[in-house]
Amino acid sequence: MNRVVHFEIYASNPERAIVFYKSVFGWTFEKWGEQEYWMVMTAPKGSDEMGVNGGLMPRPNSMEPKDSEAVSGFVCTMQVENIDDTIEKILKEGGKIAMEKFAIPEMAWQAYYRDTEGNIFGIHQPDPNAK
Repeated sequence: MNRVVHFEIYASNPERAIVFYKSVFGWTFEKWGEQEYWMVMTAPKGSDEMGVNGGLMPRPNSMEPKDSEAVSGFVCTMQVENIDDTIEKILKEGGKIAMEKFAIPEMAWQAYYRDTEGNIFGIHQPDPNAK
């Protein structure tokens, strides 16, 4: 099967983005080599937890997103334990609403946000009682 094995986040201000993702999701970042590139660990090394790790790098100036732009890339969605707590953290750390929380009936709660760099991401809380 052709599974996603790595993701990359573009950031106008990598340090600001690192603070955002550390604060909201508890991810860790490790500088890789001499270039401006950080490995993103979404779980501790050696974890059996399902998921994928990625990278973070400076965004080329020609790719600056605008709040009104449609998505022009993949949108990654993170599964969270408590969507309301996560929304509170996102907003506290400077994230912005892209699409309010909504129910996927009898499956989950879903919402979309923009990070401090304008990138859209999703959050997902499984809940068979969602309506």
